[in-house]
Amino acid sequence: MRLFAIGALLVSAVGPADSNQALPPYAPISAMVDSVQATRLATDVERLVAFGTRNDFSENSSTASHGVFGARDWIARGFKTIAAGTSGRMSLTLDTYVQARTPKTPRAVLESSVIATLRGAEPGRVYVMSSHFDDCDGRCTDGAGVAPGADDNASSVAAVLEAARVMADTPFRGTIVFACFDGEELGLWGSGHYAHELAARRAPVLAVLNNDIIGNSIGGDGASEPNVIRVFSESLPAGATIDRVNLVGSENDSPSRELSRFVAETVPVYVSGFTVRQIFRADRFMRGGDQESFQSVGYSAAVRFVEAHENFAHQHQDVRVQNGVQYGDLPQYIDAAYLRRATQANVAALATLALGPAPPGAVQLVLKRLGYDSTMRWKPAVDAASYEVVWRRTDAAQWEHARDVGNVTEATLPVSKDDFIFGVRSVDANGLRSPAVYPVAVRE
Repeated sequence: MRLFAIGALLVSAVGPADSNQALPPYAPISAMVDSVQATRLATDVERLVAFGTRNDFSENSSTASHGVFGARDWIARGFKTIAAGTSGRMSLTLDTYVQARTPKTPRAVLESSVIATLRGAEPGRVYVMSSHFDDCDGRCTDGAGVAPGADDNASSVAAVLEAARVMADTPFRGTIVFACFDGEELGLWGSGHYAHELAARRAPVLAVLNNDIIGNSIGGDGASEPNVIRVFSESLPAGATIDRVNLVGSENDSPSRELSRFVAETVPVYVSGFTVRQIFRADRFMRGGDQESFQSVGYSAAVRFVEAHENFAHQHQDVRVQNGVQYGDLPQYIDAAYLRRATQANVAALATLALGPAPPGAVQLVLKRLGYDSTMRWKPAVDAASYEVVWRRTDAAQWEHARDVGNVTEATLPVSKDDFIFGVRSVDANGLRSPAVYPVAVRE
């Protein structure tokens, strides 16, 4: 056994654990995950579809039972019902503004997103679970046509509402924002406005789980993987320089990628047989999502959940039968059991983030001299009982090894910094882990 002196501490370089095995599930999180109900999800999707259209340009013709603002008000009432049982911990706001006319739209339009905030004990940590409730038929500026929008994106709105229901009774360390955005289809308008507001007040948003198209389990080509969900993550955060990335090999270790890894590790612990397929792209080709709004203002730890196989005949289509093919985003194509698992995946990740410890701060890979060891240094995190150093080969997607180094702020391992990628994560007294933080290389 080799021992390395860290200040007044000795940290064993050969600890009892040299793997990255999942810990047993934490009972309070399991209870929330198991409480997710497929019937409630399906009912909420049907109710949103019943508004006929949720197109942004239906705002002037909206009633209590029709149009985008009818849907908005129904969503808001749902959150108010949930908030009533939280002793004031959950609050509701409408983020409303006038979106100016753009080259692709005929006029200015009133935007109004629904934001429910579940206040946590630690003000320095905010986690967002998001969706969008607007939709469109074959023409996204058509405020009069029928646009069911079942999968895109009533499925995700239902998931956000259900997550709020099953999580609202739990006191969390971190604050959770349950967001249902307006204006996604026409340019990420609602999320863009809200993300800029958060950035302007320097809100400490540590993670964003965006959901968009998560309720269908059969693709347009017949492919089906009912136990897989995709999570998209961006490679390079704003401000990254190509020369630096090429030198240290950090192209797969943005905050978005570390969040993706965290989700992929966490979900199978709580949702048996359900797999997160990490897609190392910001989003699908020719598509985008509300996670981009957060990334564009510096909240880089944002990912997108999408069903494993999409059916493009059911997205942005007029409802019709053509050449024997049914087009349109109809509720009959929602797989409620799959939507339940997708929602459970979000609840598992979100609850672990908000109940677990904050990540370590200012993580560094210390470069003092040429050698065969690797030294990490970091600032302590609130509620951390110990820390793990994790590492993997440079060509591996997921963390392969983890070493608990105790409640210290510096550790040296006999592992070559030239051959591996490192991270450091916090571990609390319950065994919950934060996402890993990629170290900045610092020469001394």
